[in-house]
Amino acid sequence: MIVFMYPGQGSQKSGMGEAWVDHPSWELVADASSIAGRDLEALLLHADDDELKQTRNAQLATFLTSMVVFDAVQRVGVEGAAHAGHSLGEYSALTASGALDFDDAVRLVAERGEAMQVCAESQVGTMAAVLGLDDHKVESACHRVDDDVWVANFNAPGQVVIAGAPDAVAAAGDVAKELGAKRAMALPVSGAFHTPFMGPARDRLRKAIDQVEFRDPDRPVYANVDAMAHGEAGDWPALLSSQLTSPVRWRQTLNELDQAGMTTCVELGPGTVLTGMAKRTCKGASTLKVNTPGDIDTLLEAVSGQPKSGGALLEGEALFATERLVVSPCAGVFTRLDDSAGHIDAGRLLGHVNGQEVRSPFAGELQGFLALEGERVTASQPIAWLRTS
Repeated sequence: MIVFMYPGQGSQKSGMGEAWVDHPSWELVADASSIAGRDLEALLLHADDDELKQTRNAQLATFLTSMVVFDAVQRVGVEGAAHAGHSLGEYSALTASGALDFDDAVRLVAERGEAMQVCAESQVGTMAAVLGLDDHKVESACHRVDDDVWVANFNAPGQVVIAGAPDAVAAAGDVAKELGAKRAMALPVSGAFHTPFMGPARDRLRKAIDQVEFRDPDRPVYANVDAMAHGEAGDWPALLSSQLTSPVRWRQTLNELDQAGMTTCVELGPGTVLTGMAKRTCKGASTLKVNTPGDIDTLLEAVSGQPKSGGALLEGEALFATERLVVSPCAGVFTRLDDSAGHIDAGRLLGHVNGQEVRSPFAGELQGFLALEGERVTASQPIAWLRTS
């Protein structure tokens, strides 16, 4: 069971898009720039770390990088059995699963980043990581401070983030150390995210969420708010709204995935934060990250279950000799034909993208569609896959 995971704010870094400029999936950057009305290519290539720390920039940049990476992984035919994203990464997970249209996701992420930055600027807050203390004792430390401080992230065993008013966070950190924490480390953030301090941002974001149509995801998406798998479109407006003022239950999410049979977690996007958390939480699962196009070869080798042959890395069709992908001839909205099922002959019409026919170049057993009816796809994005023997 392969699970795709998507990082949140804090994983961004200067120049994180450079490795992808010549990859076909880079075309998403131009699309997103047009939707957001901003030069997002400059953000991914030329913005310095200080500029990227701004919430309105960090969230768009991280989301878009994850989408470029996901698109590249999808092009080689690797599919996840479930999706999960940390905070902002939940929007990446929903987009990757087909629950959110890419255009809508870009608009929502832009609005989320703007709302959270404005909220943080109007309400002084901060965050700190408490290390080496059990979850319930960290919660106890917050309760013992008669001020505004709460748990914001349950990240991994012995790693909990608290947030709130600066003096209250410092006081709760001192109490946590008295209770046995190894360290309480201030984080370089501009606000108290995932706490009641984000109430105004939640109200603003909810208005944007109400303008968006959600679809049932093609694979379950695990929510930050309750660490449960959700497969119905109607769940997500409330979950995304609640997420801004509720703690991220990432450790609990990892535990749920572990119990569901996760064998491999693959982090798609900048950084390796989620990979590290998974290693600490899920001892039986292997971890992989895809930050660059070169990482895709490692991913293919891992999911194929095949070792290197004669010292050379097996690639492409050497891994999937009986598998074939049908890809989109252009960018646009995919319309599927209802009668496309079972065995198909070469040349079979599977649907249309922007009026152009999508035909299978191969004969074989159609295993399933990778694009949803009405989904906006990019040129060369996989539409369907089949087995030729």
